[in-house]
Amino acid sequence: MSTEPLSAEPLSAEPLSAEPLSTEPLSAEPAATATRPVTPRGLGRLQVALAIGALSLGGFGIGVSEFVTMGLLPEIARGVDVDIPSAGHLVSAYALGVVVGAPVIATTAARLPRRALLLGLLAAFLAGTVLTVLAPGQGTLLVARFLAGLPHGAYFGVASLVAASLVAPGLKGRAVSAVMLGLAAANLAGVPAATWLGQQLGWRSAFVAVAVVAVLTAVAVVAVVPRTPGTPEATVRTELAALRLPQVWLTIGAAVFGFGGVFALYAYIAPITTEVTGAGAGFVPVVLLAFGIGGVLGTLLGGKLADVALFRSLVGAMVATGLLLGLMGVAALHPVSLLVVACLVSVVTSVLVVTLQLRLMEVAGDAELIGAAAGHSALNAANALGALLGGSVIAAGLGYRATSPVGVALAVVGLGVLAVSAVLRRREARQLQRPATLPPRATADA
Repeated sequence: MSTEPLSAEPLSAEPLSAEPLSTEPLSAEPAATATRPVTPRGLGRLQVALAIGALSLGGFGIGVSEFVTMGLLPEIARGVDVDIPSAGHLVSAYALGVVVGAPVIATTAARLPRRALLLGLLAAFLAGTVLTVLAPGQGTLLVARFLAGLPHGAYFGVASLVAASLVAPGLKGRAVSAVMLGLAAANLAGVPAATWLGQQLGWRSAFVAVAVVAVLTAVAVVAVVPRTPGTPEATVRTELAALRLPQVWLTIGAAVFGFGGVFALYAYIAPITTEVTGAGAGFVPVVLLAFGIGGVLGTLLGGKLADVALFRSLVGAMVATGLLLGLMGVAALHPVSLLVVACLVSVVTSVLVVTLQLRLMEVAGDAELIGAAAGHSALNAANALGALLGGSVIAAGLGYRATSPVGVALAVVGLGVLAVSAVLRRREARQLQRPATLPPRATADA
């Protein structure tokens, strides 16, 4: 028997006329409301804002930790006495930690109270960060970055679920986007600031700053995030059951290919700026700033669009991503057009990230946590895929502009995956409607 009213069900956040979310199969969400935490009552707007702000602060720290390594790669390489390509493995080690950690933690920790789980994840992240600061050489540093990446996806997954539980059903998209805003703010301001700090005081100082943010987040979570129960009935088997649902894998596939198209371009934005645009190296931070501004705007927009029509917004963001990645091949020829299109690419891809996160939370049914966490595993896999394919066409002698059609091709594949998902949704809708029409026919035949 469900423990919360029907209006608390996240799937009702969109009108059926705007987004036919009822087309998800009943088997995909068996008694979903029975295992989801009851929305906390009696919280004022300020309390909710402070709680979501605390969760977003953790996202800010994790985002800085992930991306500052790229900005400080030369300093890190000199610090541990390796070449830059070898130091680049630190980025891969962190990404591997995210890919591995998100599903493992989500399947084994779903029963835990979510505030306690958040604190445990922050403690694990802090431990990996401290080990990064203290690492004497490349080997230890690789292990440290892998460990720091393990709680990344699970943190965003749990934080998204907690934030969604604090607000009315029609505001869940905006609550989740507010948590993701921490990641966007990290790219806009946190990473440049930490990079500057690391250049001035040594690369380890940047990760000391990240550790401080992790501690502050833990204190804030204890102070302002309300207790939220986990899913007592959850087991590894029930959580893994979500991975048998076609819609879950289709959404993950859309994330890997669609967002992979973005990284085919973004991973090489510095040489594109200097070699294709013809701007100096000093213009690269300006382009990155444009990406950062677009990320903040897109994250805010994504939450609002998701609350109106989740699946349609996801499809629209995928289409816009492909179009803008194609346009970038021409826009990169001039500094002004490069800035404009870079900002727009970041806007639509940030909408894509938010809607993919919410879509996975929706289609995972009772296993919301693994759905929410799996999105970040998919995005990190997209990072690796996009950078690999983009680098392949460059190595083949096709030039940096060739990353644009690679991005378009990946976005088209992602759109194709969403088309399959839409067809499956409609088929499931017809199956759900069939029992309502069978009894009259049976009576007529009799």
